[in-house]
Amino acid sequence: MSDWVHSVTPVLAVGSDIEGTVGMLALVLGSLVLVSLLLVRIRQSMLVGYFICGVVVANVGMMEWFGGATDQEDFEAFGEFGVVLLMFSLGIEFSLTELKHLRRAAFLGGGVQVALTWALTFGVAQYFGMGAGPAAVLGVAVALSSTAVSMKTLQEQGKSASPSGRTALAIALFQDVVVVLFMLFLPLILGAGGDGDEVGKALGGTLVKSILFMVFAWVFGRFVIPRLLLSVSRKRRRELFKILVFGLCTGVAWSASALGLSLALGAFVAGLVVSESMYSHRVLADVLPFKDLFLTLFFVFVGLTVDLGAIAAHWGTVLGVTLVLVLVKGAIVGLSCRLLGLTTRSNLRTVAALCSTGEFSLVLMAQANAIRPWEEPFYGVFVVSTALSMALVPSMVRWAPRLVGVLEERGLIRTAVSPPADLSYSERVKGLSNHAIVCGYGPVGQRLHQSLVRAGVETLVVELNADTVRRLRKRGDAVLFADAAHQETWELAGVKRARFVAFTFPDTRVAFQATRLIREVCPTALILARARFVSDVPRLEQQGVNVVVLDEVESSHAMVRAAEEAYSLSEEKGELEGGEDGGE
Repeated sequence: MSDWVHSVTPVLAVGSDIEGTVGMLALVLGSLVLVSLLLVRIRQSMLVGYFICGVVVANVGMMEWFGGATDQEDFEAFGEFGVVLLMFSLGIEFSLTELKHLRRAAFLGGGVQVALTWALTFGVAQYFGMGAGPAAVLGVAVALSSTAVSMKTLQEQGKSASPSGRTALAIALFQDVVVVLFMLFLPLILGAGGDGDEVGKALGGTLVKSILFMVFAWVFGRFVIPRLLLSVSRKRRRELFKILVFGLCTGVAWSASALGLSLALGAFVAGLVVSESMYSHRVLADVLPFKDLFLTLFFVFVGLTVDLGAIAAHWGTVLGVTLVLVLVKGAIVGLSCRLLGLTTRSNLRTVAALCSTGEFSLVLMAQANAIRPWEEPFYGVFVVSTALSMALVPSMVRWAPRLVGVLEERGLIRTAVSPPADLSYSERVKGLSNHAIVCGYGPVGQRLHQSLVRAGVETLVVELNADTVRRLRKRGDAVLFADAAHQETWELAGVKRARFVAFTFPDTRVAFQATRLIREVCPTALILARARFVSDVPRLEQQGVNVVVLDEVESSHAMVRAAEEAYSLSEEKGELEGGEDGGE
């Protein structure tokens, strides 16, 4: 087999390095589609599938076919950019308002969970001879949970606005704060040497540069970015808005790097400065597809670093570490939830959602590995255990309520009803259920929205006019500044939970494309749309629109009614004039 691979390698490797990279991308992405289809079928996280593809590619000789180490370096570059986009999207989704609303759960629950997990991991690592710096990094990595897997699972079950969902979100927000601050000092923690004075100088220099960067970012975000976004959004050019978004992300990230800080920190701050603006949903919708692609390649790259032979030789260690990780961290999360007064049902669901390590654990460990390489097989064992623990989360979240039900039936526990959580504006939009989605806020959209509100129907407006969005948000109405032609818009709008979707503008091109996206997410959604011409009706109905309001028909009805009223009025006027003439 080895001889055959080496004989074929020169043929496949003919051409430039970019050809090998493109071939490798085609192979990896094709494999990812097949693996993802299987994982979706069994309701598992696709992040694990991305990692598995990287492991397979690295351990069956495929890298040698397309260029070997060169392609691995290319994937590492893709992965680094994926981390930048991940941190940018994290900054957008991270809300200081939400943190304020959830401050008790975040700082008490999250603080206890992170502190206890870090202290226990640090102590165990020190006991086994690990240095203080690496042990501190490992402690933070273990304290982090998979926000992507846990929150997505809770959203699919409609529990994102429940006490367990809110608590999981609060603890995840606190974890995000910790990892961002920790990554700021990561080079210092792993690379600082010498006496205390040198460490103090390095720490002081990092703090000064961080403060300068934060001041720059605040000024830029307060006075420059909103005007740029407003000016570009008024042009109604989608490609120009995307270019501006990526320019902001890379520009602010590069500014951080120029000051000696990390690109990841700069990207997070870039996202943070637009997180509280009305443009956040639109920016997030533009970034998510690219983030998903490059983050996929990051997980593939992490898989490429795993030596399957070494892991197979330590499979008992991998399973043991995974089991201990889930049980011990789950117990710590359960204690944190207990301090917050959660019921047993909510407590167990939160434990199931947060007991794993997650994607930021891998990001942190990979960043640390670039500064000071981890010893093998330790790094591979941690990576595989993280993937296994993430794979267990969806099943554990689904089974947690059933376990509570069994315990309740046997009289072992009593579950009280938790009080409803106070929702911030962003979470109120995410928590909408059985609502109406009104696309467009022109004259028709306004009348429909007003009618629905008067009837007591929760309504979400999707609009691309920045001035209209600003006015609606100031009034307290639920509104997304987003493009109906983006898949992410419908996920953010919660179309799976909506009663119906109405396109109140007669642009059949947008309605046609958006209907296709909606049908991919929710085949049973009721969709209403406007059409300007009769020829547009069959196309919309074939695409899946349930009710088409034809402007030509409605206009003809209105015209006939107006003509009839005018004619009747003219007759009455004639009779009156005739009567007056006859009287004379």
